[in-house]
Amino acid sequence: MTLFVSLPRRPTGDGSDLPEPSSTRASRRRRRQTVDVRVPEFRSPVARAVMPVLGGVLVFAAIGGFTWAIAAYISGGSTGTSDRLAPSVFTIGRVETLAESIADDGPLLFPELGTAIGSRSIVVDHEGDVAADGWRVYWAYPADREPTCVVEQVVGTSDFVDCDGRTIDVTELSPPDEGVFPAVEDRTTLIIDVRGATRDTSP
Repeated sequence: MTLFVSLPRRPTGDGSDLPEPSSTRASRRRRRQTVDVRVPEFRSPVARAVMPVLGGVLVFAAIGGFTWAIAAYISGGSTGTSDRLAPSVFTIGRVETLAESIADDGPLLFPELGTAIGSRSIVVDHEGDVAADGWRVYWAYPADREPTCVVEQVVGTSDFVDCDGRTIDVTELSPPDEGVFPAVEDRTTLIIDVRGATRDTSP
């Protein structure tokens, strides 16, 4: 009976008979599993011209929708102007500076302030020698005219010209609603509160 014995092979020295490292086998498997993905190409000239434009339109539409959503959130979902978009209390400035300006150049006209209850034109005046006291506010139209008759100030004076061409003094302007008033914060800063204004008297 003849026996065959398998003897271990001697290394040849070139490394071809050594076991293949596991990292190499994994790399080969990944290469075999790689899928050749090709970007579709539009063969029609019309498609090549239209698709980029359509893509741009969709991008702008997405940006517009996002902007609208942010605006709707800020306004609280209301179609009207909210207090977050148009304030009801306006900070005018430091009383010392404002009082000096009025003493030199006359009352301050603030045309078409955007408020939470609509567009408002107001005139701010100051009387007396104490900067923190004596503040007055008026609507910027004559007391005997409609709110649409907005006045223009004669530069450097306390006079105004109304829609009929009349020259009137600041005291002849329309007094504000009961809830509209000037206030001085910390005896230093003048603010105008228009939260008590009503819509039917908007200039």
